[in-house]
Amino acid sequence: MHEECGVVGVSFKDEAPAALSIYYALYALQHRGQESAGITVHDGTCVKTLKGMGLVPDVFDKSDVDKLKGYVGIGHVRYSTAGGSNIENCQPLLISYKSGNIAIAHNGNLVNYNELREELEKEGRIFRSDSDTEVIAHLLVKNLMQYELGESVKELLKKLEGSYSLTILLGNKLVVVRDPLGIKPLCFGKMDNGYIVASESVAIDILNGELIRDVRPGEMIVFNNGTYESYQLSRSENYAHCVFEYIYFARPDSIIDGRLVYDVRMRIGAELFEEHDTNADIVSPVPDSGITYAIGFSKRSGIDYLEGLMKNRYIGRTFIMPGQDMRETAVRLKLNTVKPNIDGKSVVLIDDSIVRGTTSRRIIDLMRKSGTREVHMRVASPPIISPCYLGIDMPTRKELVAAYKAVKGVEAVINADSLGYISVEGLVKSVGIQQEDLCLGCLTGIYPVEIPGERCAKRQLKLSEF
Repeated sequence: MHEECGVVGVSFKDEAPAALSIYYALYALQHRGQESAGITVHDGTCVKTLKGMGLVPDVFDKSDVDKLKGYVGIGHVRYSTAGGSNIENCQPLLISYKSGNIAIAHNGNLVNYNELREELEKEGRIFRSDSDTEVIAHLLVKNLMQYELGESVKELLKKLEGSYSLTILLGNKLVVVRDPLGIKPLCFGKMDNGYIVASESVAIDILNGELIRDVRPGEMIVFNNGTYESYQLSRSENYAHCVFEYIYFARPDSIIDGRLVYDVRMRIGAELFEEHDTNADIVSPVPDSGITYAIGFSKRSGIDYLEGLMKNRYIGRTFIMPGQDMRETAVRLKLNTVKPNIDGKSVVLIDDSIVRGTTSRRIIDLMRKSGTREVHMRVASPPIISPCYLGIDMPTRKELVAAYKAVKGVEAVINADSLGYISVEGLVKSVGIQQEDLCLGCLTGIYPVEIPGERCAKRQLKLSEF
């Protein structure tokens, strides 16, 4: 699985510069997307934007940031879930209309994107990208031609089906919106000279700000010149917070919907031992995402925590691999064993999830070649049996190993001595949010919004019905 996207917005008073704060905040959210980055600011008169392909420090240097004069702005880091990986789909997306410009940055995915785009194209709208964010921008502009801001956004929410956390630059106003089911995270905090909104609270921490709260599902907040106003545009009986934010996507030091992710992962690790009591010499994580789970497992079980694998944190997303015979070398470039820690030992190996199973197999084979006597795989996610349609770049159902194999079958595929997944019930208990308020579609095959060919939780309304 790949990361999603990260959004940032800042609104300062006294014309304090926004771009540098956005830059640092995007750096804190880099884990959410490494394909492209962008910043758009407004100085009270005009809009300036800069975006490009690559990591945040690849796209911007000091002179770039200095040129982005403005006291309100938005930023984005992207991994494509709808639309290709190219410069046209980089965000923020800027749209001009007769009353000015709007810029939008979006984390999420619309399941009715094609239907909405076809409708807009029939009206003569021209698209420059294949991103669902441009559909949102066109719909909002269309509404702004007829209604005031609040009514425009409320009408927008009725059209969109899927997940979206939005930061919008409308003149010198920062407008933020979270979808009525709260699928994607969004929070805001106070700084000395104004406010910051971000996908995760770590971006607020980086800037020495103070977290105020999460943006509520269905809420719009308008920031302007050091003040803000909140509007609850829709309410849902239940929410659908993405459970994979807690399992994988969010940084452990983030607070998502009132819960410190680190604490949730510790509880998941402890619950893994309760459900799969294991006798072994050491507990070892697959770095880095398995570390917190392994600590929780070790504390609950009393089995020593010891790292058996080391990650090369300087390797890029791709590297030269001359042929298939170099596959093992490729694995070792990313992960290498600490042989004295695992030689001759029985190891509980803990990872966040198993998707295709190929990476787990290579890691376990690598450990066996380093002398590991037994490898007992424990997984902090229940079996992933269905694809995600709401903002995670996940393989098709045919590629998901747990979609067509029972636990013993997956165990054989990855070459583990035993395999144990946390249960859905154990996961829900560890997260601390009732199951009715979580999106578990990839784990249960039941989704919170209607998706053609998939089962839908009838307790949830379509977003257009709010």
